[in-house]
Amino acid sequence: MTAFLKGAETSLARTYRLALLDLDGVVYRGADPIRNAATGISQAESQGMTISYTTNNASRTRKAVADQLRGFGLKLDDQQIITSSIVAARMLRHNLHEGARVLVIGADHLRQEVRANGMEVVDKAKDHPEAVIQGWNPKQNWEELAEASYAIGQGARFFATNMDRTIPREGGIAPGNGAMIETVVIATGRTPEASAGKPESAMYDEARQLLAGSAGPIPTKDCLPVGDRLDTDIEAANRGGYESLVVLTGVASIESIILAEPQYRPTYISADLLGLVQPHSAPGKSADQVWHCGRAGAVLRDGVLDLRAEDTATGQAEDGRPYDPGADLDAVRASACAVWEYMDRGHDVHDLRLPQFRIGV
Repeated sequence: MTAFLKGAETSLARTYRLALLDLDGVVYRGADPIRNAATGISQAESQGMTISYTTNNASRTRKAVADQLRGFGLKLDDQQIITSSIVAARMLRHNLHEGARVLVIGADHLRQEVRANGMEVVDKAKDHPEAVIQGWNPKQNWEELAEASYAIGQGARFFATNMDRTIPREGGIAPGNGAMIETVVIATGRTPEASAGKPESAMYDEARQLLAGSAGPIPTKDCLPVGDRLDTDIEAANRGGYESLVVLTGVASIESIILAEPQYRPTYISADLLGLVQPHSAPGKSADQVWHCGRAGAVLRDGVLDLRAEDTATGQAEDGRPYDPGADLDAVRASACAVWEYMDRGHDVHDLRLPQFRIGV
């Protein structure tokens, strides 16, 4: 059954109690802040929303991440940061006995978390580890990957902090942990039996428990994962039964959202994190098969997706220029619903002609 986008009459910050924000591509890109991120977060908090920061990056400590965010003018506690190293160490604790030897391929943060969860960290296959855990580390070298391969070949269990193939950096898109894991997979013929990072929902599940305190976990329906990647952030939300928001400041493009398969479809679409504090028009379909959203409409006929202005539009945008549905995010929302419905009826979208969208982020 097709899952369509939803609307929010006031704001998402007033609709959900907890936002589970991805970091790379949502709040920052490497060392650089993303436009409107700090403003959107601060305004969301002023509307009563609690913010948690969830990242598949296993190399940085909570304090390092929190200090960077404080450098953007945000106010937060270190405990609001949930990294894949934290979740991975808890995952290992559930799968191994206390004192188990673990060969850790990754940064010091991952090693610290594994030790804090009662396991012994080793560096060599000759130490006969029971498991290997691999996390992203920009200083990772061939010798470490070789030791992981030797240990797995000798029977050690294989785990990963996350499977992201790419990671947004200041200079562009760079290889992520999943790309490095693929090297070990090729050498051993074994894939990780479990991953702590997205697209698994464990990070969201851990965050809503860790931030709830003694009151018990915050209900899933009150949590909103926010990300820039359909195949990690949004898929993780769908796997865990969460509603979600995708932003256009990182990996996901408008075209990829419109053509998304069901497991990658978000509940809301926004240009950036100001979408947390803005209303979202609810898409709907009229009897003439046109999908409407706000002032924009989208109709799919004969393999062509066309945009149109609603009859209620004044003909001008707020700045006085002629109204252009291709520059309106509501047109993206209407288009996504039109194409998702089309796809779910079994139609091939390989040759589908999409309009040009002119939405700057």
